[in-house]
Amino acid sequence: MRLYMAPMEGITGWGYRRIYEKYFGHIDKYFTPFLSPGQDRVFTHRELQEILPEHNEGMEVVPQLLANRSGDFIWAAGELKQMGYREVNFNLGCPSGTVVAKRKGSGMLADPEALDECLYQIFEALDMKISIKTRIGKTEPEEFYELLSIYNRYPLSELIIHPRVQKEFYKGLPHMDIFREAEKESRNPVCYNGNLFTAADFEQFHLEFPNQDRVMLGRGLISNPALAAQIQEAGPRKPADEEILKQFHDELLAYYMEIMPGERNVLFKMKELWTYLLASFEDGEKLGKKIKKAQHLAEYRAAAEALFAEKRIRTDTGFRG
Repeated sequence: MRLYMAPMEGITGWGYRRIYEKYFGHIDKYFTPFLSPGQDRVFTHRELQEILPEHNEGMEVVPQLLANRSGDFIWAAGELKQMGYREVNFNLGCPSGTVVAKRKGSGMLADPEALDECLYQIFEALDMKISIKTRIGKTEPEEFYELLSIYNRYPLSELIIHPRVQKEFYKGLPHMDIFREAEKESRNPVCYNGNLFTAADFEQFHLEFPNQDRVMLGRGLISNPALAAQIQEAGPRKPADEEILKQFHDELLAYYMEIMPGERNVLFKMKELWTYLLASFEDGEKLGKKIKKAQHLAEYRAAAEALFAEKRIRTDTGFRG
């Protein structure tokens, strides 16, 4: 089974990926948060930090591109190829309202004809692996049948499917009937993404889709960094090691303190992480509130230290959003 780390804006940046790989690993491919190339034909400083080869050594990293014009995509992919990347991923899944309003991400799914023309121009121009991460439509699941017929016209390295439509965001259950059809009818390798929060979720998925050989993990992996290891390793399932999780947290905190100006920015980053990570701890809500209310790093450190010292890792760890 090949396991991928989903791109999560604001969380899975290059520093997080490096530190995660050091302490947990078991990820076959990491996808960057999206790069958004425009007509000015430059990467921002933040985007360059994501894709610098020295920041991604020892990992298979795929840059993800968010674009609505083939020319912007082609330029960015060409630059990435010169940097040594062999694959780029086309983001057709982001459900954010501000992204969709620009006809990017899952906003492109509303106009299949324009999407088809964009893909045609991209594949005509580029000689490198191109994968797609997609939702199944803009408003209705049935839109996916036409989208799949378009995707089948192109030699994708893989088609990563989050089986929800844009308007559902992350609510409700994924449309597994649509994914089943995709697995059967796709001419390209298919990867599943969505609601695999625990090792038990994965086991149930694998029972239903025994031929599926690749999945992408997002919120479940951030809430339980040991999830990939729990899926890959044979034998009894074990919770994350408390000391390793603390070392991971401490190094991540030190990294943000080094690269970010001011306590406020560091606290914002760490609090965002705890939105997910708190799910790993038994009865951690009270100390979790102290973490979220902390206004200074000293307060934050005290609350986080207490949480690691006093609370145990849950045996049924999983995202509970």
